[in-house]
Amino acid sequence: MTTDSNDNHQKRQQKLKQTVDSRIAAATEDKGLLLVITGNGKGKSTAGFGVVTRAVGHGMSAAVVQFIKGQWECGERNLLQQHGVDFHVMASGFTWETQNREEDIKHAEIAWQAAQQWLSDPSIDVVLLDELTYMLSYKYLDLEQVIAALESRPAHQHVVITGRACHRRIIEMADTVSEVQSVKHAFDSGIKVQKGIDW
Repeated sequence: MTTDSNDNHQKRQQKLKQTVDSRIAAATEDKGLLLVITGNGKGKSTAGFGVVTRAVGHGMSAAVVQFIKGQWECGERNLLQQHGVDFHVMASGFTWETQNREEDIKHAEIAWQAAQQWLSDPSIDVVLLDELTYMLSYKYLDLEQVIAALESRPAHQHVVITGRACHRRIIEMADTVSEVQSVKHAFDSGIKVQKGIDW
């Protein structure tokens, strides 16, 4: 690298640093965040569990409600329960397996009761509502009730919601929204799901 190109690089980086530093200085509000991880791609739950793992690594408390996925083995649950993370798993599992709307609604409501308990508990720093979006899309849970619980949670509590097709009202109230897009998926090529990678 020549001296001129190095000088230009340094000037660009100094300008970038000034911009970043000013944005950091302007961010003064401290509050519990509502994060939404949505979209059609693989990795939404994985990202949500990543947030929980990070929080636990910092000594924070966390709780997880898993909607949809049922009682089958979950690598994240195997690990995080060993570190004091409470879980409630919706007992019915995938809706295409049960094929019973009334049973699904009943199980969704039971899971939501656990979520409400944690969303009102100031001792819980992070709550992951994994696959909650489906419960609203399928109208298994009442949207207004969910929004009310999110709005009235302890001020410091962070909440992560995952799942496809997140309702626009939850997107609007969220602090951070990430959309995971599908470019390619092994399952579409006939490759079976892999332990430790897909579950």
